[in-house]
Amino acid sequence: MYDLVVIGAGPAGIALAYEMSLKENKKVLLLEKAGGICQTFAVFYKDGKRVDKAYKGCDSTNIGNVPFEDGTKESTMELFSSIVEKGGFDVEYGCEVESVKKLDDGFELVTPKGNFKTKNYAVAIGRMGKPNKPDYKLPSSLKKVINFNANDVQNGEKILVVGGGNSAAEYAVDLSEKSEVLMCYRRTEFTRLNDINLENVNSYSKDGKFKLKLGVDITEVNDENGKVKVSFTDQTNEIFDRVIYAIGGSTPLDFLQKCGIDVDDSGIPAFDENTMQTNQKGVFVVGDIASKNGASIIVALNGAKKIADFIA
Repeated sequence: MYDLVVIGAGPAGIALAYEMSLKENKKVLLLEKAGGICQTFAVFYKDGKRVDKAYKGCDSTNIGNVPFEDGTKESTMELFSSIVEKGGFDVEYGCEVESVKKLDDGFELVTPKGNFKTKNYAVAIGRMGKPNKPDYKLPSSLKKVINFNANDVQNGEKILVVGGGNSAAEYAVDLSEKSEVLMCYRRTEFTRLNDINLENVNSYSKDGKFKLKLGVDITEVNDENGKVKVSFTDQTNEIFDRVIYAIGGSTPLDFLQKCGIDVDDSGIPAFDENTMQTNQKGVFVVGDIASKNGASIIVALNGAKKIADFIA
């Protein structure tokens, strides 16, 4: 019987397992369905991508024991890898939770590697496991040049970046150094960018380093001899070598509902901000799954500390 099982080995999950393992005589298990930690960073972040300590408007005070500071994809992965290596808690990779059974004295988590019993469990799975895709059809013939990250970009391409968040802004700024870039956002102004990215987007577009198309959405995408023909709501169309969608990810609603966690119309689970406990006693949420605007690393780390203190 574990004191806590943490589902998801991203920064929030690792921090929670670590914080709980620091408490006296607490037995902790960290479960991750992939083969390693921090899959959002590993899969969706390009090499060298900046990882900020705090999202725009968030308090950057770290109340926990994970010494995170602003860094890069690589430094962040190294930090959280070192925490896992320190031990103090059990880890199982390739271990997806299929269902949860309520017991008289806790819960039983059903996985392909066996069942695990625990007094409490925390959902620390992120929104980025599956990137959001547009409502309109994307031609299967273009799957190599319609991407959801910048890993396959070639220098000198004409690229359309779709989205208005921090990832979209960072793609546009970075790619414009060696490619022709158009950034398209359906709203007329940016509302989700941190200060650095907002300043970069404004200065780069003003200096003509890349183009902006604001207040315009996409109506259709077609294959034009192996290139991407994009039609916009302003009645224009343009041909690109590559299109990158950076329009966020979706909360895994099915899993939350399996856990009996109440979810609002925005897909945000109900929880107590002081303890991170949901409407289900002994069930907690932490990380960006518990944020409407995209949680900062610090918010995730502080949430982990709150849960560990409350359980202890």
